[in-house]
Amino acid sequence: MPRRAYRRDRFGKRVLRLIWLAALCPLTTCAGAQDDSSASRRIGAGATSAATAPSRTTPGPPTTPPLVAAARRQIGVTLHYDPAYVVLAYPNGDVAQNRGVCTDVVIRALRTQGLDLQQRVHEDMRANFALYPRKWGLRGPDRNIDHRRVPNLQTWFERQGWDLAASDRAADYRAGDLVTWMLPGNLPHIGIVSERKSRSGAPLIIHNIGRGAREENILFDYPITGRYRPRLP
Repeated sequence: MPRRAYRRDRFGKRVLRLIWLAALCPLTTCAGAQDDSSASRRIGAGATSAATAPSRTTPGPPTTPPLVAAARRQIGVTLHYDPAYVVLAYPNGDVAQNRGVCTDVVIRALRTQGLDLQQRVHEDMRANFALYPRKWGLRGPDRNIDHRRVPNLQTWFERQGWDLAASDRAADYRAGDLVTWMLPGNLPHIGIVSERKSRSGAPLIIHNIGRGAREENILFDYPITGRYRPRLP
């Protein structure tokens, strides 16, 4: 066979061999393509996982307990601090809404939750007068004033099992807790813990310390003498 014809025949066989190999190994199943396909599957799996993962939502504002809401509604209504002795109706007796003392904030808020401290304290003092503080020279209970005195409320709260240990940790106070303090001059005081917090993280207090009902950052301003968690009907 001439040399030139031999070369053409050899070249033709090589071409046929390459075509045959290509038929056995399409480009879409070669190693490089398999790597890309695997990468695509991994990306796809990640996308599916991200799509099915639970979404992270920003926590909303804390829920306002009804007791706290009732205390807050007194802000802008009770404008004056007035400790005057007043003859009250019984039960559910109250002084004028635009005035009162620190205990009246608590009394009014608890009444919205079905608990009348005037009646409950009076009934307990009538049956157990010796267990209550004897600071005012009384010989028996007085339903006009007994429930408006912080030491009497502290005694009644303790007798209901509401008392908790006083704490200097803000996290220990729950919205709706009742807190008592001793102010300068040995003046007892009481307020309701709010769900709102100060910049330092301390819960605000709804109370009347002399300027009407207000919500203020005073939790740790005075010595705490009691912490109570109401058990409401």
